[in-house]
Amino acid sequence: MTADPQSQFSGVKEVAEAHRFDEAALASWMARHVEGYAGPLEVRQFKGGQSNPTYQLITPRQKYVLRRKPPGKLLPSAHAVDREYRILAALHPLGFPVARPYALCEDESIIGTMFYVMDMVEGRILWDQTLPGLAPAERRAIYEAKVRTLADLHRIDWRVAGLEGFGKEGDYIARQIHRWTKQYQASETTKIPEMDALIEWLPKNIPPGETTTIVHGDYRLDNMILHPTEPRILAVLDWELSTLGDPLADFTYHLMQWVMPSSDPVRRSLANLTNLTELGIPTRDEYVDLYCQRVGRAGLPELDYYFAYNGFRLAGILQGIVGRVRDGTASNAAAAENEGRVAPLAQFAYAFAQRAGLAG
Repeated sequence: MTADPQSQFSGVKEVAEAHRFDEAALASWMARHVEGYAGPLEVRQFKGGQSNPTYQLITPRQKYVLRRKPPGKLLPSAHAVDREYRILAALHPLGFPVARPYALCEDESIIGTMFYVMDMVEGRILWDQTLPGLAPAERRAIYEAKVRTLADLHRIDWRVAGLEGFGKEGDYIARQIHRWTKQYQASETTKIPEMDALIEWLPKNIPPGETTTIVHGDYRLDNMILHPTEPRILAVLDWELSTLGDPLADFTYHLMQWVMPSSDPVRRSLANLTNLTELGIPTRDEYVDLYCQRVGRAGLPELDYYFAYNGFRLAGILQGIVGRVRDGTASNAAAAENEGRVAPLAQFAYAFAQRAGLAG
């Protein structure tokens, strides 16, 4: 039986043997580069954070968070902690809820790989989409805060934020399909016919009218820190996949929790719940309306295509984790469980592609 994700992935642990480094070298670097730093330094490792090992840095006056590239063989373009740092540095001065970034270290001689240090934001990280233990009004307020925050990200002028060159304008969907196709094929461990069909069909059927905004790339409940007692988002986390891209792709990825296969062992789906209104959770259509109102859209077309695309993309991401297990570079003990999730996601995406016009 899979452990409760709230306890499995929350909190810190002793640093894993494979992810240890010279803590004295880090302390010396922080004294030179992190404003206000004063030791002594204690290092712990967060249980979550599969792609990039993430550490809690404890000092007498303040806690920090360190995100690093993992050691060992890496896939091309993966683990882009330098991109994470750049987006944090762009969004924090604008008042968007992210942790304050302090410094990026590209010198691999310090701890063995590139890393950056940011402020540690104290609050709640929640994993279960049903928000057990909360009153319906609290659930509703958290969901409204989530969709409002994502819509606000999509409304930011990326040029004003100084993010020229952070991504390319246009053709985001096509480039993402190409990227995750490459990662999937580089990490493939089992032949999945539905993935092969999606690789063929998706790039030929991209909806027209794509716009370009800042996109997060992995916006979900457990990638944000909520205020300890209020339904307010203090920091959005895990910007490794952020770029300039199609805001509808970003939003519909977040919307997947309403339609995701219920067999997902880590993040409980809302798909089979018939009492969303009673629970205080917006229905899928209500959530779409909330987003569209915030960004000034009349509606969200081509949902079936976007669900097919996002299912394919998530399958590619998870297959990349499986590949890292194969190569010995996965940073989370539960990463091996993801292999059983890839084929159901491919079948899920294929079903929506059929609804969007894929013959077969």
